[in-house]
Order: sequence, then structure tokens, then C-alpha cells
Amino acid sequence: MRMMISFAALFLSVVLLQLSSGGVGPLDALVGLESGFTRGQVGLLGSAHFIGFFIGCWWAPRLMGNVGHSRAFACFTALGAIGLIGHTLIQTPYAWAMLRVGSGICVAGCYTVIEAWLQAKVSNETRGRAMGTYRMADISASLAAQFMIGALASVEVYVAYNILTLLCCASLLPLTLTKSSPPKTPSAPRLRPILAARKSPLAAAGVIVAALSAASFRMVGPIYGIEVGLSAAQIGTFLAAFVLGGAISQLPAGWLADKFDRRWVLIWFSLAAMASCGVTVLIAGGGTQAVMASAVLFGFTSFPIYSISAAHAHDFATSDERVELSAALMFFYACGAIAAPLLTANLIEIFGPPAMFAFIAGGHLLLIIYGLSRMRARPTMEDRTPYVYAPRTSFIIGRLLRKDRDRRQK
Repeated sequence: MRMMISFAALFLSVVLLQLSSGGVGPLDALVGLESGFTRGQVGLLGSAHFIGFFIGCWWAPRLMGNVGHSRAFACFTALGAIGLIGHTLIQTPYAWAMLRVGSGICVAGCYTVIEAWLQAKVSNETRGRAMGTYRMADISASLAAQFMIGALASVEVYVAYNILTLLCCASLLPLTLTKSSPPKTPSAPRLRPILAARKSPLAAAGVIVAALSAASFRMVGPIYGIEVGLSAAQIGTFLAAFVLGGAISQLPAGWLADKFDRRWVLIWFSLAAMASCGVTVLIAGGGTQAVMASAVLFGFTSFPIYSISAAHAHDFATSDERVELSAALMFFYACGAIAAPLLTANLIEIFGPPAMFAFIAGGHLLLIIYGLSRMRARPTMEDRTPYVYAPRTSFIIGRLLRKDRDRRQK
């Protein structure tokens, strides 16, 4: 309980940040389509977010080193608030894309500060409970943010974005007012994408496909929902169902990844994700409940692929390489996430709603083929790290997970 109280400010900042950032993507899609944006332009907004996200991941550790944790967090929060409130001043797709870059920087930067602070304060005895609570706060707030979409879409545009701006600004208060002293600034991990490609080419491909799935669904999912007849409130539930399915899948995915060859687990999850894409398309006209169930199934099958890929990559890494390897995997994820929304939205524009899931299924098919080829190139790894749920939040997350992987491997 004492540990929970000491981290309460960090967890509250995470909740408020997620409530703000988790709602802006779907709200942009709904408002943008009503304002006459093309589907490709709505996809551009999602891609712009991940461009900012990558910039924030790279910049945040360096800014913390120059001005400290609290000032860095305030800087990133200000960028996020500017990005949100700017939506009410000008409603053109390219202006919004620039604003979404700022919002993406805010999300990555704030998570980097929070995770660096958390990593410095936990001990080996409290690490498991702290990370469990952190993940629970993050996922719960993400679910709540999706359910907020219906309410936000029912009010005036400027009111909706003002609410998100208020939540973004409120996330600044717990961390900056806490009496806990800021930790020493961690050194920024070197960004070496070649490390992930060298340790496990399959893992690098896996995180790219995971990005194609998650970024397409979360950023372009509202377009798909509108095309199949969902209301604004139902679109929020549709996106929440995806997150819920992903959260539920972590336990069985972890059990399978620790018991069997992870390459086979990755291949079977990709096969299941392809099947869920087909089911989603086939039952799109079967009513609201069928569409929601398909979203849960898609989240269940596609969400764990990042963590399985990361666990497979870390099987071939030493303890000293884990932080840089995590950052390299995040780099590949960001590359896939930048490209996916723009490509998916344009495919829907040209070929209709089923094109989104055809595109995702195609990515999983390529991953399956590549996974089978990699199994011929390298034998099964016997001495493996444990499966760990790996959030895609910042380059610093590798520091939080490194000791957990090493300790449980022993």
C-alpha cells in the first residue's frame, strides 16, 4: 500500500493522459469526415500522430537530461494541449496533421518521463506490483477513453476538444505537485535498428505487422465503423472491444509463448488474426453485436503479436543489450504505425471497408511465410526469456522490463 501511495501521482497522470490522448484519434476521424475530409486525409492524421510519437521517443530522454523530469513533462503536456486546442481554431486536414504531430510528441514524451521516474524508484521487490498496477491503469484508462467518444461526438466540436485539452492539462498536476523527488536522469538508449534486425529478423517483421494491425484499427477503425453503419457511441464501444480483446489475450498468449516454440506461436496467432479479419468482413452486416464480437476477436488474435515478437528477440540478447533492443523494436513498430493509417484509409477510399482487413490479413500472411522460412534458417532456442507484456509507450520501457526478463530467466 505504501508503494501504491508513493506512485499514485504517476499512475494518476497516466490515467489523465490516456483519457486525453486516447480520445483524440477517433474524434478526429468522426469530426473530419463530417467536415468533408477524405478518408485518405483522415488516415494522414493517424500517420502524423505516429510521426510525432517517434520524435517524442527520441527527444524525450535528451530533454530530461537538459531540464529535468518535471519541466520536460510540462513541455510535452503543453505541446499536447496546443495540438488539441488548435483543432478548434482551424479545420483543415493538413493543419490538423501538424497539430497531431504535436499530440504524438506529447504522448511519447510524457510516457517516457513517467516510465523513467517509475524505473528509478522501483526495487526488485516492488517491480512486479508496480508494473502490474501501471499496466492496469493504462489499459483501464484506454478503455474509458474509447467509451468517452460517444459523449464527445454528441457535443459541439469546440466543447469536445476543450474537454480533451482540460484532461491533458490536468495530467500535469499530479506529477508536478508530488512531494517525491525526481530521480536522476537516465542516459538515452542508443537507437540501433540494426540490432533488432540482427538478433531476430522475424521479431522485427513481427512488430511491423503488429503496428499494421493496431495502428490501422485504432486510427482508421472509426471510418470502418461508419461505413458498416455504427453510430458515434457504438464506434467508441467498437474500439474499446478491440482493446478489451487484446487485454484478455495476454495470459493465454504468455502461457503459449513460454511453453512452445515462439515462432510457431507467432505463426498461429497470425493465422488466427487472418481468420478474424475474414470473420469481421463476413459478419459486418450481421448487426451491432456481431461487429462488436468481431472486434474482440480481432484484438484477441492480433494484440499479443508485438509482445511475442519482443520475447523472441530477447531470447537472443544479453542483459546489456535489452534496453537498446527494446528501443530498436519500438523503432520498427513506429515505422509500421506511420505507414499503416494512411495506406489503410486510402484503400478504404478506393475499394471499400473490407479493404482494411484485407490489407491487415495480407501483412499477417507475409509474416507467416517469413516465419516458416526463418524456422529453416535457425534452430529452436532452448534457453528462453519469459514472456512479458510489452507496452508500446516509450524507449524507456526496456529499462523497466529488463530486470524482470533477467530475473525470471534465472
